[in-house]
Formats: sequence, C-alpha cells, structure tokens
Amino acid sequence: MGLDLDACISQLLQKQLLAESLIKEICEKTKELLMNESNCVSISAPVTVGDIHGQFYDLIEIFRIGGYCPSTNYLFLGDYVDRGLFSVETISLLTCLKLRYPHRVQLVRGNHESRAVTQTYGFYTECVRKYGSTNVWHYFTDMFDYLTLSVVIDDRIFCVHGGLSPSIHSIDQIKILDRYREIPHEGPMADLVWSDPDPDKDEFAISPRGAGYTFGGLVVKKFLEINNMEHILRAHQLCMEGYQVLYDDRLSTVWSAPNYCYRCGNMASILEVGVDGQRFFNVFDAAPENDRDGPSQQTSLEKKVSDNVYITFFFYLV
Repeated sequence: MGLDLDACISQLLQKQLLAESLIKEICEKTKELLMNESNCVSISAPVTVGDIHGQFYDLIEIFRIGGYCPSTNYLFLGDYVDRGLFSVETISLLTCLKLRYPHRVQLVRGNHESRAVTQTYGFYTECVRKYGSTNVWHYFTDMFDYLTLSVVIDDRIFCVHGGLSPSIHSIDQIKILDRYREIPHEGPMADLVWSDPDPDKDEFAISPRGAGYTFGGLVVKKFLEINNMEHILRAHQLCMEGYQVLYDDRLSTVWSAPNYCYRCGNMASILEVGVDGQRFFNVFDAAPENDRDGPSQQTSLEKKVSDNVYITFFFYLV
C-alpha cells in the first residue's frame, strides 16, 4: 500500500504525530524530490512566510489567513524548527505539504535547518521526548541538507533566509554551490542563511552573530543591478511589527512567528506577492490556541531549560 499523504496531512492538521516509520518514508521521498530542485528555484506570485520556529498553531493561523494548500502557493523562507513547542508537528506538516504539492510549496533552508543548531535550541530534545530516540531527528536533519538555498519570484524578487555574501555577486554563483551537506561555519552557503541587513552601513561588515555578515544599502543596490532584480526578500530577524522594509524599498524582512517564544509580544506577517509584483504584508497576532496549549503545559524542567536558552542566546541565534 502506497503512502497516503492526504491522510498524513489530515492527521497533522489535528496536531497528531505520525508514526516514526512514516516520517522515515516521507523524508526519503522528499529528499528524492528536492534533489531535482536547483539552488535557486524560480516560482510565480506566492504567499511568502518567514520564520515559524515550531509555533504550530501560528502556522495553522497562516493557512487560515492566506488559504490552505493547494488553493494558495506558498514560499517558506526557513527556520521551521527550534524554540517553539511543536517543531516536530510543524516540520512534519510542511514536509508532507511539499511532497503532496511540490509545485505549490517551496521550502528554503534557514540557519536552524542544521544539526548543530537544532541540538542546542530544542528540536533534537523534542524529537527524543516525543519518539523515544534520535531517529526522527536524523531523518529530518538529513533531509534538511537537500533544501534549496534561494528562490526568485517572477524574475523580480530574490528570496533567501538570511542575506547576501561578499563571495556571491551573481545568482549564477549560488546555483553552483554544493548544498547537500551540513551548513558550514563560514563561506557563501553560511552567509546566505546567517547574514543580516544593517541600515546604518553601506558595505559588508562582521556580524555580531558570529556567522555571516551584515550588509548595507550599497551592497543591496549593486546585487540587484547585477542580477536585474527589483527586490530582496528575506526572514531571519525578529520584527516587532511583523515586517520591515529598508533601503528605499529594495529589501524586506518578513517575520511569521507572533509573540515569539511565547513572550516577545511581537506581531507577525505573511507577504502576499501579486502577479504584477506588488507586495502586501498581511499582519496577524498569535493564534488563540496558544493560550490553552502553550508554555503553561511545559514541565518546570523544560521551562527552566527554555528560559536559560532564551536569556543567553536570543539576540544572536534568531
């Protein structure tokens, strides 16, 4: 009997875990699918989603606002796991949707789609707690190595999780990177998932995150001119209003995890891109389900670990 993706999606929409054997099969099939994608995938007029970080109920809120698949095309810009309480359910659902609707769902790799980062910020521990072993963590982190690094919308908008790299001037240089591996500590692949814009700078500078770079308005302008693009769209940074637009409307950040870590009080947004290239940020607040199935259900030990991680690393590893 073949894999019933519709049944899996229906189960996950009810926040019910899939069997470990199903996760293994889904990840293997997804790797086969992703191998056929370029490092820079071309798509048309999607709803774009920023960081989700395991906030499952807020992902469902996104579907309520933007529409469910396959009625709506979605571009997800990475950071699906860590920090939130339901990373397993979140990445399971997104992976099934990608496999079921491969041309309507695009998944870009973020800096948290990494073995090293997920061992520290929650996904590893959550997989062990919910499945009793590290197997599911291995299935998903192996699959992360196959995720694309960037997307171009309608030959106008360049999309990436983090930002630009001093090693990359042309999108053609992205296309020849070896992406089928753990995210390295440095180099162009690391820069794409770790870098941030800095409105106070013009050029590249060392990033306070300890990975990637910060980059300014002149860097953005030159990249857009070289690649004949109009705009850069990225995620990776918490925006209290849900989004941020910089450099004379040349770059936008979209953030899709409201009340981040269940305590930041921020808004979130999804970006609706029209066929004419127009952009509309649809701003939303945290889903009401978080009030009845949120951090108050954590054990005191889990909450203590979460608090310590938050206090120590919040500003450096969003």
